[in-house]
Amino acid sequence: MWIADGWKDYEVLDTSGGEKLERWGDYLLVRPDPQVIWNTKKENPGWKKKNGHYHRSSKGGGEWEFFHLPEQWEINYKDLTFRLKPFSFKHTGLFPEQATNWDWFGDLIRRANRPIKVLNLFAYTGGATLAAAAAGASVTHVDASKGMVNWAKENVSGLSDKPIRWLVDDCTKFVEREIRRGNHYDAIIMDPPSYGRGPKGEIWKIEESIHPFIKLCTQLLSDDPLFFLVNSYTTGLAPAVLTYMISLELKQYKGHVEAQEIGLPVKSTGLVLPCGASGRWQSDNV
Repeated sequence: MWIADGWKDYEVLDTSGGEKLERWGDYLLVRPDPQVIWNTKKENPGWKKKNGHYHRSSKGGGEWEFFHLPEQWEINYKDLTFRLKPFSFKHTGLFPEQATNWDWFGDLIRRANRPIKVLNLFAYTGGATLAAAAAGASVTHVDASKGMVNWAKENVSGLSDKPIRWLVDDCTKFVEREIRRGNHYDAIIMDPPSYGRGPKGEIWKIEESIHPFIKLCTQLLSDDPLFFLVNSYTTGLAPAVLTYMISLELKQYKGHVEAQEIGLPVKSTGLVLPCGASGRWQSDNV
């Protein structure tokens, strides 16, 4: 398992009864987590001193309850700064477990000793965009949500000199157009949702769409690609499934594939909370 254990401004303090207690900078949040199927004593005092609590509804969705929490605030990961604000369906605008991937590809970009063009698909609020740009890559950031792209732009305000192209678009249609234009990228990152709709109602179901999409994206790779990263929060997509698909479609390139669960350390137990899986291909030329 790849563990995001380099945080100072974020930590999972405890987990119990379908929820996790987290510290985001100076604030404590309680949010639901489907992986937490155990009921243990909630001994951490933070459970009673929380600043925000997302309550799931039996009808689906849910709502936030706030206790002295600002509308937005910032946290840092190493030299990266992220703007947070709780919004629909329990989210804060950041998936902290992805830091283990930011470290991995940031190191590859820095060691490449050449200009690297990165395509970040389903790019959300831009955690990976920020990490890739800070490492020296030029990044194309694509997400179907205008609100998420605007939020990502706020996140990178401290990197305004970096070459980042922002696009609100359906990811599949964008990739198809880029293929027709003859454009290529040295690295591709994708963080596809389990289920989603494009700007014009296009349906995305990960189990049906992910393999054709990976296959499509390989047509955008340069002759000497650096890395290819696929993230999955869907329990049905085990690491071995990611390894199989990526190996199948990138076999023409000289590199190797590894896939693992990713996770976050839990302070109260010293154990690790699983947070999905990632499949990584990287060039053997680095």
